Amino acid sequence: MELNELVPAVGSRTKPYRKGRGIGSGNGKTAGKGHKGQNARSGGGVRPGFEGGQMPLYRRLPKRGFKNVLATRYSEINVSTLDKFEDGAEITPELLKESGLVKKLYDGVSVMGNGEITKKVTIHAHRFTKTAKEKIEKAGGKAIVIE
Repeated sequence: MELNELVPAVGSRTKPYRKGRGIGSGNGKTAGKGHKGQNARSGGGVRPGFEGGQMPLYRRLPKRGFKNVLATRYSEINVSTLDKFEDGAEITPELLKESGLVKKLYDGVSVMGNGEITKKVTIHAHRFTKTAKEKIEKAGGKAIVIE
């Protein structure tokens, strides 16, 4: 096969579609726009997202950043932060707020398992992660869940 013998596959190359070029083209006169109406006019048609006057989907959906007002929000604290207290201390959410380790109590305090703890402390909180509970008990402390 030579370069001059190359031809495109049958059906892969079609002639450009020419609208409104006479009755013989099969798309003359109204050029596929039908008779009259908004879409037959120059510049006619509706904008993208228009639903015929019905409230469009993009206006029915809530804006970005939806916040569930009924969601339970916890103040989070890591076990490494609890190491600042002395050995044998009894830590409560109120003590954490007083010491400035938690800014706001929200709906409760959640203890996360990031870092290490060496002191034997008793902590009262609303939630503990599995790793946090393990680390506190491994250090000889107690993790008490407030209901």
